[in-house]
Amino acid sequence: MTGRRVIVVGTGLIGTSIALAARGRGAQVLLADRDADALALAAELGAGDPLPAGAPDRRADLAVLAVPPAAVAVTLLDAQKRGLAAVYTDVASVKALPLEQAEALGCDLTSFVGGHPLAGSERSGPAAARADLFLGRPWALCPPSAAAPGAVEAVAELARACGATPVEVEAAEHDRAVALVSHAPHVVSAAVAARLTGADDVALGLSGQGVRDVTRIAASDPRLWIGILSANSAPVADVLEAVATDLAVAASLLRDGSEEAAGHVADLLLRGNAGRSRIPGKHGGEAPEYATVQVVVPDRPGELAMIFQAVGIAQVNIEDVTIEHSPGRPLGLLEISVVPEEAERLAAELRARGWSVPG
Repeated sequence: MTGRRVIVVGTGLIGTSIALAARGRGAQVLLADRDADALALAAELGAGDPLPAGAPDRRADLAVLAVPPAAVAVTLLDAQKRGLAAVYTDVASVKALPLEQAEALGCDLTSFVGGHPLAGSERSGPAAARADLFLGRPWALCPPSAAAPGAVEAVAELARACGATPVEVEAAEHDRAVALVSHAPHVVSAAVAARLTGADDVALGLSGQGVRDVTRIAASDPRLWIGILSANSAPVADVLEAVATDLAVAASLLRDGSEEAAGHVADLLLRGNAGRSRIPGKHGGEAPEYATVQVVVPDRPGELAMIFQAVGIAQVNIEDVTIEHSPGRPLGLLEISVVPEEAERLAAELRARGWSVPG
């Protein structure tokens, strides 16, 4: 994006990450936010320079509206009235409602392309931003029928500059899809995490990686998420009702306690296996099978760095990695996922260097 001028309106996690990525690819980036503290921090982090008040001295090539779904249309209208850019996009995780509202307000839809980078974190704000947040991630493009081809290509160029893969999809189809793979799972995660508010110390002391995995996204900002869920309410409700039915049936069968009932619960678990296996791998396509090498890691400075160095010496590529801490002990269990043919070579290298590798 060398030579491009980009304005980012909204300096939260996504907006600041886009700004950092665009600057890293040679774009001139200007930042705007009603939150003066967030704006100042994003600028301090190197995401760009604050946009001067009033009309800009030069129109930008692209304006990115990194605001909540309910604010997209009014922000777009204001930006277009100010003549901020030639092309406009947003990054809200809901697409149909903002588009309907923009059309109702009379926004120029020839220069607007709805966008949604499917990446994020349970953390929020500019301090959590990373230039590499979108690497390898899909970036949905939902252009209205009136959008000019050049506008679509400009937003696709931004997605590629951020390391993402642009995927064009119709707005309503996008919203149904993210209800299934993002929005409803967040509510389910929150529901499980909410059970922990009344848990006693014994239960909490027995918490393992399973409950941490299921509840990780429940740590996200509720104010952000109520806006997302409200804007995509019907598709999310459809998914939650289907999940609730499965859970209600499973609860009834478990109370029955019969062998036949257990078989029906097993069917749900098997369907869960089948669904999980359909999630694409890190490079897209069918997820490959990996072998897991477990390493007992002492909790002391530099230990992980030395293990990763040993992995490099063994010339093994890490496909995924997780760590589970041992309650009450200064140890953790590191699980390194690798292609099966490299697992034994890695285990041997780690053992030779003094680490405990079970199995």
